[in-house]
Amino acid sequence: MTAALNAVLIVAVGLLVLDVVWGVFTRYIMGEQAKWTEELARFLLVWVALLGSAVAFGTKAHLGVDFFIHKLHPDMHKVMGVAAHLITLFFAGAIFLYGGSRFVIDALNMEQMTPALGWKMGYVYLALPIAGVFMVLYTLENLAETLAARPHDANAPEEVA
Repeated sequence: MTAALNAVLIVAVGLLVLDVVWGVFTRYIMGEQAKWTEELARFLLVWVALLGSAVAFGTKAHLGVDFFIHKLHPDMHKVMGVAAHLITLFFAGAIFLYGGSRFVIDALNMEQMTPALGWKMGYVYLALPIAGVFMVLYTLENLAETLAARPHDANAPEEVA
């Protein structure tokens, strides 16, 4: 799953680079920037940021503030890890999955279109629920790992491959 997301991200970043280079070329060499390049760059950046954050969940590369957790008794590390996963699961489900899906549906129902590319905005907003699905899956996986770990290993520093 992570390998497929990484492949999608590589393609998206490659397209983003090509799009920005084309925008700069048309602006400075041809005298007038292609109107669609800025809009496409914005949409690609949103997709890269959201899918990239999902990959960060999957590889446990996201930022974590564990300073206070390590001040607690070691037996509490697992409890705090589970609590953190449950909070993350709630917000990923509520904001990305539910809220993002509502956002997509509303945009499609209102038939909002992008000005330069003429795409339906609902398709652009699909990045929210798609990233949410991956965040929920990765959080469930991390929660299962935390629950299976011995209490003193629950928040041990993890190596990122």
